[in-house]
Amino acid sequence: MTKHLIVLSEDNLSFPDPESALNDPDGLLAIGGDLSVARLQNAYQQAIFPWFSEGEPILWWSPKKRAVIMPEEVHISKSMAKFIRQTDLTLSINHAFNDVIHACSMPRKTQAETWISSDIINAYHQLHLQGKAHSVEVWHDDKLVGGLYGVNVGGVFCGESMFHEHSNASKLAFIGLCQHFKRYGGVVIDCQMITAHLASLGVKEALRGDFIRQLTQYQSCNISAQCWERQKLVLSK
Repeated sequence: MTKHLIVLSEDNLSFPDPESALNDPDGLLAIGGDLSVARLQNAYQQAIFPWFSEGEPILWWSPKKRAVIMPEEVHISKSMAKFIRQTDLTLSINHAFNDVIHACSMPRKTQAETWISSDIINAYHQLHLQGKAHSVEVWHDDKLVGGLYGVNVGGVFCGESMFHEHSNASKLAFIGLCQHFKRYGGVVIDCQMITAHLASLGVKEALRGDFIRQLTQYQSCNISAQCWERQKLVLSK
């Protein structure tokens, strides 16, 4: 069956079935629409996320394979466990969302540009103000040296991006998220697409259909609002 790219209208928040996404490029589902809070929430509830470069139209994706982890399965290597015991880095939640997303938007050494455009930053800032998007920060004294941000959908946390300016800082943020989210009843963390960095932390690939079933099952979980209150995080050692 031939698959076609769907063009979204700005006055209709609905998305096509993720299983109708293109095979090449993998997961491209739709184009257009907007980045309103309502549309973004609708997208994440259906395993869909935006990903496009500055100057491009909005592109919506749901790839055939999804990088996911149950938070209790996060892998902490012996060297990382030693680092956690000895480090003077500290962690927090929702102390500096805007700073984290701006840091994540900086191009990596191997990149000429970033997909986290000003439109994305503004859109996720609005999600954060609505209590839907959250950040984990890593600090060295008063300097932000690492962190991550993402969107919470009930018992699922959909990670968007992470950064580090200090060795192991992004790993520390991810481990902190896993432990904290599990403590409040979180069930699944979505990392979108697998990387060697994520795989080293225990993240595995799942088929899109399996992830959608998890998302459908767990997005109605009632995660206490206390989970996302501004607070310091203490890692289990």
